[in-house]
Order: sequence, then structure tokens, then C-alpha cells
Amino acid sequence: MSVPSSRIRVLRDVAPDPNGTHVVYWMIAARRTRFNFALDRALELSRHLERPLVILEALRTGYPWASERLHAFIIEGMADNAARLARTSAHHYAYVEPEPGHGSGLLEALSDKACAVVTDDYPCFFLPNMVASAARKLHVRMEAIDGNGLLPLSFAEGHSFPTAYSFRRFLQTNLDRALTNLPHVDPLARSTPTAPPAVLHTLHTRYPPARFEDIDRLLAALPIDHEVARVRDLTGGHSAALKRLKQFLAQGLASYPEGRNHPDQHAASGLSPWLHFGHTGTHEIFHALCDVEAWDGVPRGDQRKGTRDGFWGLSEGAEAFLDQLVTWREVSFNTAATLPDYDKYKSLPAWAQTTLRAHAADERPELYTLAQLEQAKTRDPVWNAAQIELLRDGRMHNYMRMLWGKKILEWSKSPEQALERLIHLNNKYALDGRDPNSYSGIFWTLGRYDRAWGERPVFGKIRYMTSDSARRKLQLRAYLAANKSVTRE
Repeated sequence: MSVPSSRIRVLRDVAPDPNGTHVVYWMIAARRTRFNFALDRALELSRHLERPLVILEALRTGYPWASERLHAFIIEGMADNAARLARTSAHHYAYVEPEPGHGSGLLEALSDKACAVVTDDYPCFFLPNMVASAARKLHVRMEAIDGNGLLPLSFAEGHSFPTAYSFRRFLQTNLDRALTNLPHVDPLARSTPTAPPAVLHTLHTRYPPARFEDIDRLLAALPIDHEVARVRDLTGGHSAALKRLKQFLAQGLASYPEGRNHPDQHAASGLSPWLHFGHTGTHEIFHALCDVEAWDGVPRGDQRKGTRDGFWGLSEGAEAFLDQLVTWREVSFNTAATLPDYDKYKSLPAWAQTTLRAHAADERPELYTLAQLEQAKTRDPVWNAAQIELLRDGRMHNYMRMLWGKKILEWSKSPEQALERLIHLNNKYALDGRDPNSYSGIFWTLGRYDRAWGERPVFGKIRYMTSDSARRKLQLRAYLAANKSVTRE
């Protein structure tokens, strides 16, 4: 098989039905047509069984924090996929639910005469429960495919890692065998259009396919949060992701090690929204970096003890970027996959819960309401700038997000309340929210992946950060000037 068994999780263990009329790929997380293990697997089954492939890409209306901002980005990606797939042998069924519950039964109806169903194995938000529920209802073979990172989630065998160092050591020891099996660059590149299976025509009346001629009009009719407005200068979809990736590798990679912490330098990759929605993936970024570095993708270094430097054997910029893209991103996926309560306060390390409990009654320097935080109405202009960036742009500079989280801990009545606020604000406004990586950043604020530091009021032994320190250490002048007020449409 071109897709290794380590990436296949069988959800309904029956043989593919040889009498079925088609194969279904239920595209829910890896919303792209390139470097996609799940698409590779669906095509394997389709070609082996000599049946057409139907790609169901649907968008619910009633998910938590559903908004114009999130919907627009996803729909732009759906439109991009529709244009690409129209020229291939696969049949793209794009469906945008007009009201909560309207899409109920669509997958079952599409799978009724299917040979098998393949979907994405994504360990976060409502997707695991949605997939488990579907597996209980379907009568055909169903597989979930892990294309989340370079290292298959199954390699850890359910073991979670308390620090990035411990995960990095495991990664460095096991990555070589994962790199022998990579997804196809463009598996549908040489296919030609074919006649759609009859089942698609029967579904059109009950579940009308989405039309993308006027996305603004489509969005306006949906019962979602329109106060969280569409970000006009960020477009969803693979085309936009690839454009941003090329720009970063050409202009930002060399300055990444030092520049990424300085908001004024714009050295960060900025790829997280597209990564979150699966419009690009780690393998595609890794492949592009190989081209830039004239590299065969095999780690060159002899260091395999968990330290950040010396494993990849590449330029300083590439080493630093890969540590973020692979180590930090993939340890967060490991946590989401192995800790059932990864998004709950009780999942914090015992030492962090102990020290936060000991300081729960400490007097706070300020106590702000959720509304004051949401509207960036604090006395701290540095923090306000980060919140304004989130409100307006749907993203936040990574260093500023760490400071943003620490201050919310300091300004909330309890650490539990702080966590609730962090999750709500991030998931409501951030295009890269509701993701293992963003949960990782939020929980790092409260001690996950970190160690105990010196004792302080409110924080206890949790790492402490201040806006004054940020002003001294970072290049912030242009950032603060650009984020003085919120511009709403």
C-alpha cells in the first residue's frame, strides 16, 4: 500500500463492498488535493475496486463559535478545491448546511451504496466525536487516515509527552522510518473527468450542493455569528496557502531564528490558519523546504538526544522553523490524541495545578470582565494591541499570544476562569483556533510543557511574563501603532 498501516485506523472493520457503486472520501480536516494521505487511501480503494471516487466536503452550521470569519475561510477553500477537482476523475460534492441539522443523514445517504468510506483522523474539537458517531451508523468499511504530521500518531502508542524535549527525543529516534512513506504530491494530476455515480443526482434535491459565485451572499444567508467578520486580506484555500509558503521561504526563513519573536520584523511564517483548516499540511511545507535547502529530506545531523540543534543538519533558519513546525506542532497533536481531557483544566501537570491552587486567593493587580478583555479595554496598551490584532485580523503574533495568555491569567478571578476566557477568545476570533496547536499554546500559559520557576503572586511557580519586559526586549513600535484601534466592517 502507498499509505502505510501506521496511518490507517479502521473504524468499521468489514471488507470493502465489491458490489458498491463508488468510494467516499469524507474530507473534514485535510481539505486539500495535494500531499494528502487520506485522498491517497481513497484513491487506492477506488482504483483497486474500479469504482469512481466521491469527495464529500461539507460544512456544518451549528458547530461551536461558528462565524462569518471561520465559514468564509473554509468556503474559500471549498471553492478552490471545487475548481481543482472539476478537472479530475474525482467527484467533489461541496455542501454548506443552511441551518443546523439540515445536513443530518447526508453521509449515510451517500454511503448507502458505497464500497467504503475514508475520512481524516483529526484528534481535536468536535471532529473525533463526529467521526465516531458516523462509524456507528454506517454499514460499510470505514477508515480514518492520519495525515497530521511527519510522525504518525500511532508511533507513540498512546503515550503522551510532558515536555517538548521528551517528544523531540522520541521524534528524532523514530522519524527516519516515517520518512520512507510520504503522501503523493498531486495524486489526481493525470486523471481525467468521468461521469458521476447516480447517487449524486438523487441527493441534490435534499442536500443542494454549494455554489461559490457569490460567497458574500452565501454567508449572509447563514445563521452564524456575523459580528465576527470575515478577514478580507486572508483568503482560504490551497492556492493562498502556497502563495504564503513561497513568500515566507523566500523572504522570512533566513531571519526566522531571531526575527520571529519581534512583531515589527514580520519574520513568522503566518501559515497557521491554512494549516489548521488543512489547506496545506506539514508534508507539503517540508517538501518545499527541501527544495529551498537543496536537501533530500533525510536528517543529516548525528544528534538524537532531544536538543533543538544538530538533528536536521540544515541552515539555522530551517532548523528553527522545523522545530516549530514539527516538534511543537506535533507534540500538541500527540497530546490531543492521547489525553481525553486535553482541553480541560484537570489535564494540566500536577505541579502546575498545585501551585495555581496555592495562589488562587492572591490579590490580582486588576480584574477585568470578559467583555472588557474582548473589547481590548484594559490599561495595558501592549496587551490591547495583541487583542486588537486578534479581533481585526483573526490571528496574533506568536510571542504576543504568549504574553496575552499570561496577562489573562493575572487578570482573572481564578486560573479556571482564565482558561475558560483563553479558550473562548481564541476559538471565537482566531482563524487558527480550535486546533491542537492553539490548545497547546493556551495550556502552555498555565504550565503544560514547561517547568516550575520562581515563586510569584498569582502565578506561583508558573512562568511569568510582563508587557514592560516585552517593550524592552522586542521591536514593537510599528506593531503598537498598527493595533491602536479595532476596524470593523
